[in-house]
Amino acid sequence: MLVAGGMQRCHQEALKKNRVMLAKQLVLKELVEHMIEKDIVTTEMVETIQAKSGSFSQNVEFLNLLPKRGPNAFSAFCEALRETKQQHLEAMILKTISNLSHGIARLEHCYGSNLPFPASESCNSKRPRWIGLFCTEPMEHSLDNGDGPPIPPVKYCTPEFYHDHQHLAYKLVSEPRGLALILSNVHFSSEKDLEYRAGGDVDCTSLEMLFKHLGYQVTVFHDQTAQEMQNALERFSKLPDHRDVDSCVVALLSHGVEGGVYGSDGKLLQLQEAFRLFDNANCPNLQNKPKMFFIQACRGDETDRGVDQRDGKEWSDSPGCEESDANKEENLKLRLPTCSDMICGYACLKGTAAMRNTKRGSWYIEALTSVFAEDSRDTHVADMLVKVNRQIKQREGYAPGTEFHRCKEMSEYCSTLCRDLYLFPGYLPGK
Repeated sequence: MLVAGGMQRCHQEALKKNRVMLAKQLVLKELVEHMIEKDIVTTEMVETIQAKSGSFSQNVEFLNLLPKRGPNAFSAFCEALRETKQQHLEAMILKTISNLSHGIARLEHCYGSNLPFPASESCNSKRPRWIGLFCTEPMEHSLDNGDGPPIPPVKYCTPEFYHDHQHLAYKLVSEPRGLALILSNVHFSSEKDLEYRAGGDVDCTSLEMLFKHLGYQVTVFHDQTAQEMQNALERFSKLPDHRDVDSCVVALLSHGVEGGVYGSDGKLLQLQEAFRLFDNANCPNLQNKPKMFFIQACRGDETDRGVDQRDGKEWSDSPGCEESDANKEENLKLRLPTCSDMICGYACLKGTAAMRNTKRGSWYIEALTSVFAEDSRDTHVADMLVKVNRQIKQREGYAPGTEFHRCKEMSEYCSTLCRDLYLFPGYLPGK
């Protein structure tokens, strides 16, 4: 099924139909402060908006951002309009929604209630209802017939492979290899438009098993509020045991928007705040040690419809890879950059939705666990994430008769790793 963490389609349509008028008349200066207070936008986003030249361009940037800020963004925007004495703009938007609703009612009268319009899955768990041309509540789809191999056991690396590759790699031989934290949210507050994440428990169990088989000591928390997630991450980052191990892993599984993931209370945990807890300034026990993050959450609500490949020979893989700077140890200085030695895998690209099968779990976690179990014996983490990307690229949705049929997803990763990160599963020196 599609994990859609964005604004409801009818609200997006109302903003779109009033876009020019809003861009001309919206007064942002005070309104954005209310949106920050409501946890819809961040100060960094406001700085990006204010960097635009002129009020019209700033308003356009804000309107581009707003639909991507989660299911609560529209109601918070309307409330902020009232609080900043711009009720006339709220009234204009709500009138548009009303007109859309009347239009669907007329169609229902003529053709009955089984309308052939696309159903868009929102973050709501109640019975579907129709507003405008869009279903504002979910119609769940299993997007691919549930095909996909079971997770294989982790294959261990050989002593020969370790000795041939350890000189260019991070030291990763401690027992346990490191500490791992999984925060998995599948149930959400009934007051919020965030649906139950069917299949989310499969992801959590798969990752827990994978990390344990890779030699990590794993801690799991379920259905945490945003503040509880923040507290759990802070406690985890300050554990003295990090001194005695060689790496750490953090996995966040939830609904999300660009730059944040939702707690079970519908409030956002900002990802940059989470990453900051593990940087060289705030987590000295993990300095110069690899830190892995995996984010299974939407980063917007756009469904990737995919495109047909051009005729001709299939494009080949990239012929090479970036050189490692790991051999330049003679240039090391005592000072470190604030943030280094991190790698973060994301289930989807900025602005897009992540996909989840209600029985097998998310596409990304299924690919991740399969690749890591099979290839970690002789492949470093960055190359494994490239292989995950390749598997996700080849997959497509299966939901005939819906807008999600043949939909696509594309995962990505970003890295500040400074050496090859081999997990060397099963290898223990002297044993």
